[in-house]
Amino acid sequence: METLHLVDYIIIFISLAVSLYMGLRFANKQNSTDSYFAAGGTIPAWAIGMSMLATLVSSVTFLAYPGEGFSSNWILLVQGIMVPLVLVGMVWFIVPLYRKVIGLSTYEYFEKRFGAFARFYSSLAFILTHFSKMGTVFFLLALALANMTGANTFATIWVIGLLIIAITLIGGIEAVIWLDVIQGFMLIAGGIVCFFIIMYSVEGGPAAVWQIAEENGKTGFGPYEWNFTKLTFVVMALNGVFYAIQKYGTDQTIVQRYLTARTDKAAVRASLMGVLLTVPLWALFMFIGTALYVFYLQNPLPDDMRPDAVFPYFINTQLPIGVTGLILSALIAAAISSLDSDLNCLAAVGVADYYKRFKPNRPDAEYLKVGKWIVVGSGLGAILIASLYLSAGEEGVLGIVFTLYSIFSGGIAGIFLLGLFSARANKQGLNIGIISCIVFTTYAFLSSTAFDFGSGKKLLLDLGDFNFTQHKYMLGVYSHLIVIIVGYVASLFFPKPVLDKNLLYSGWLETHRKEKKARKTAEEMYTH
Repeated sequence: METLHLVDYIIIFISLAVSLYMGLRFANKQNSTDSYFAAGGTIPAWAIGMSMLATLVSSVTFLAYPGEGFSSNWILLVQGIMVPLVLVGMVWFIVPLYRKVIGLSTYEYFEKRFGAFARFYSSLAFILTHFSKMGTVFFLLALALANMTGANTFATIWVIGLLIIAITLIGGIEAVIWLDVIQGFMLIAGGIVCFFIIMYSVEGGPAAVWQIAEENGKTGFGPYEWNFTKLTFVVMALNGVFYAIQKYGTDQTIVQRYLTARTDKAAVRASLMGVLLTVPLWALFMFIGTALYVFYLQNPLPDDMRPDAVFPYFINTQLPIGVTGLILSALIAAAISSLDSDLNCLAAVGVADYYKRFKPNRPDAEYLKVGKWIVVGSGLGAILIASLYLSAGEEGVLGIVFTLYSIFSGGIAGIFLLGLFSARANKQGLNIGIISCIVFTTYAFLSSTAFDFGSGKKLLLDLGDFNFTQHKYMLGVYSHLIVIIVGYVASLFFPKPVLDKNLLYSGWLETHRKEKKARKTAEEMYTH
């Protein structure tokens, strides 16, 4: 690919300089763990909503969504569409629940409800899955930038990585959120600009894009058949329901945002704003891929180009000078806004779930210092993982990510739902459910994953007729159902737990009704 113009480099440099400035601007406020991880609960709702948007959108969105829209239809967008449907139903009680019962870590709730094992299992799942995610984001960003600028990929990973570590280290969550606000607007603007340029670069304009895409099966969310062995609408919808619950109910990067808001209502508004902006942005980048398919039917691509490389190729070869720099700045912003959030939240989990447990009653300054060291260590670890991905190749990256997600993150949403809605579920039963989930997920992964050992691809564990033959995305459904069903049934064999009602949905509902009744009574008294 061609290298960039000097103007584009200047724009990218200015964007990176602004990012670093935001970290420095909030540096002098980071004098306690409360300010470093929760901003003292002073962030306005609209800024938290933009931060959630920027956290959920990364270089994966910039590259994978257009790549999927280019090579297939919009079926992978179904997962994202399910998020607002689920969130609207549960955000009203999840936000006040967390703001009332936890100090900093999401997984404190799991311990209060089910004991230490549930907390360690869920927090370890968060750590491992987010390390794999961070490595993937670093890798995809560096690969795209290296191809478009001619820079060394390893060097690009390290430069961007060290910048992100510096921003997160010195600025804390407040710098992360306000930088996310700026980057959120860049993401939206970058996507809209690219969308219109592509649409009007096609002969015949938007009408031709839609007609040609529809004729070639690039629109729609099908196939719609009831079949769990391949990728269908039903598989993605079921997967999306549990993805939404896991993301907004158990993920530290989202729950920590709840704690930065001034009030419960502000946190609810921020959550709704974040997801209602994110889903259209996902759809925008998916449709960019669809439009790219039509454009390159009329202007053939070089041979053997991967789908996720098509959008960077278009940016580098079709956009005017200056616009290319702006779009690449948005791509970098997407990665930074996702990764800085991950680093701060990993540090929060490390301090709250691990260091405080083994070093209780220490000065807050010590916890803050440890949190900053965790930011540095986590950042360097993610950079090293991304560097290893370069050696592993495309299949290796996807294989590593899938392994970590399938083995270590299974059942987290199930734990949350069981704890929230069942007063009968107890620690012993839940632990049996978790172990059952781990065993099932391991079996399903090993008996459905093939690797080339030199003599052709073979399953890691071939059980013949007993192999797991359903689509891999169903693991994101079955693992949670196993925890719920096995955990509840096993709980019946152990004594009913004595619970704080604030840990249950029924407790929230009771409190909510009392507060509503009290307000109504007060209004009637005021009226009379």
